[in-house]
Amino acid sequence: MNYVVVDLEWNQAMSSKSSVFNKLPIHLRGEIIEIGAVKLTEDMKPGEEFTIDVRPVYFKRMHYKVKKLTGFDKERLAHGISFAEALEEFHRFCGDDVTFITWGCDDQGIMEQNIIIHDLDWDWIAGWVNLQLIYNVQTGGDKNQKSLASAMEHFEIEQTRVAHDALGDAYNTALVSTHLDMAEGLRHYEEAGEILARRMPNYRPPAQNAGPEPIGHDMFDDFDTKAAAFADKRLSSLCCPECGQEAKGAKWVNQGDQRYMNVYSCPQHGSYLVRAKFRKSKDNGKWSANKLVYAADAGMIDFYKLKAAQARRRGRGHSQRKNRPAK
Repeated sequence: MNYVVVDLEWNQAMSSKSSVFNKLPIHLRGEIIEIGAVKLTEDMKPGEEFTIDVRPVYFKRMHYKVKKLTGFDKERLAHGISFAEALEEFHRFCGDDVTFITWGCDDQGIMEQNIIIHDLDWDWIAGWVNLQLIYNVQTGGDKNQKSLASAMEHFEIEQTRVAHDALGDAYNTALVSTHLDMAEGLRHYEEAGEILARRMPNYRPPAQNAGPEPIGHDMFDDFDTKAAAFADKRLSSLCCPECGQEAKGAKWVNQGDQRYMNVYSCPQHGSYLVRAKFRKSKDNGKWSANKLVYAADAGMIDFYKLKAAQARRRGRGHSQRKNRPAK
């Protein structure tokens, strides 16, 4: 088994309604513009390095946020090679039967989507490991996401590579892995999610939980308002957990107690119920949001429709009262 720490940088469409999506079989979240990677040696130390720039085909114009974050400009994009060539070179670097180690889970979805739209082979990829989970388990954390910078600070790792550069972030992720018991972490990786869930303040054993377990759980924070949170596509959009295609959402329904829910549908894999639970910090007044994703059954769909109908009736009643002539 080859272990390769990988990080990707990708460009985004200028708008979620861009006509470019009409040319694509899936709703592409990002088009890869740089691949950075570091091989781990047999003793799980950073080894050989790899970096390559990729010329985009669909998102040719640099999104201003990506440009600001990565420093990429149109001149650098123009000198990249095609994704098919880049993936072939990357495959040669990695070898067969490779497991990718990433910081977070975004890189996996982006890589798989880019392979899909270019109709390329991915049988050589053996699996993916989110190092965040191992880090959280071994440092006493919970399921809340941690930044790579915070992990480096935790282990007092000096920042010697440029951040938001694919090779730089891959190298820094590899350095974090050297401070972890990777053999133990990989051995118990499948259990990591459950271990971290038990550490959450509101955790209850599965036998006592009402309803099914979520198939996805993310937390986002530092929002000025709930509206700002819903404007963030990390919260308000959903890619099908099965195929990665962007699922179509209905509308968010307020359940009270700072809880909201929505139903998203994938033409191939059915419906998903998404719940958002908000909390306002007493320290800085900022909002955080927990996003839970469930494979929706008939009962969930019926419950959503009931709550949505109640919201519509309340809305009509409010409108009628507002427009009622004064006596």
